[in-house]
This record gives sequence, structure tokens and C-alpha cells, in this order.
Amino acid sequence: QVQLAESGGGLVQAGGSLRLSCAASLSIFSFKSVGWYRQAPGKQRELVANIISRGSTNYADSVKDRFTISRDNAKNTVYLQMNSLKPEDTAVYYCKADETIWGTEYWGQGTQVTVSS
Repeated sequence: QVQLAESGGGLVQAGGSLRLSCAASLSIFSFKSVGWYRQAPGKQRELVANIISRGSTNYADSVKDRFTISRDNAKNTVYLQMNSLKPEDTAVYYCKADETIWGTEYWGQGTQVTVSS
């Protein structure tokens, strides 16, 4: 069973930074993509950023130039560096990985990010 363990959420003031981590229980190269999603109360879950197996990245327009997704292959971990945080970034952030061979989706348990104004 693949496990994704998120960490790094918390409470921060507007303008501050946080770094989220998503540690996978198997090699990052087992996944064709790994991404961060978020869900705010009363809203649908949305893609924040993802990184494809070859290393290319995609970002939601709302986080471009503020968030950076990266990975450490040796640690099987994907990071989301979040800078210049805004109250509207408040949400539960989830890590999702899509397995390369079968396309199975795996989700982490989520980590709360709260940005105060």
C-alpha cells in the first residue's frame, strides 16, 4: 500500500512562508506525477502545483511566482515552498501521486495551512 505523508502545515501571518513536505513510501520515479492540491471550506479541491516525472512543473495562476514545487529523489519527497502567503491560501493541502504503470491515484491525509491577515 502506497503511503504519502504530508507535513509542514501551520499558522502563519500574511506575507509569511511555509514549506510543505510529501514523503512517499516508495520511489518518486514510480509516479508519473506528484502534485499538491488544496481545499478551502465550502470550495472544491483544486490543483496548486504538480511535477511530472521528467521534472516539468505546473502551477495554478493564483500561486505562480509565490509557490515552488520541487523534489528530492533520494528522499522520495516532494516539497511545496510557499512564500508571500495570503489569507486566501488558507486551506487543507493534500499531496497526490499518480502511479506510472496502473495510473492509480494516491492521496495523503492532508495538512492544514492557515494564513492570518
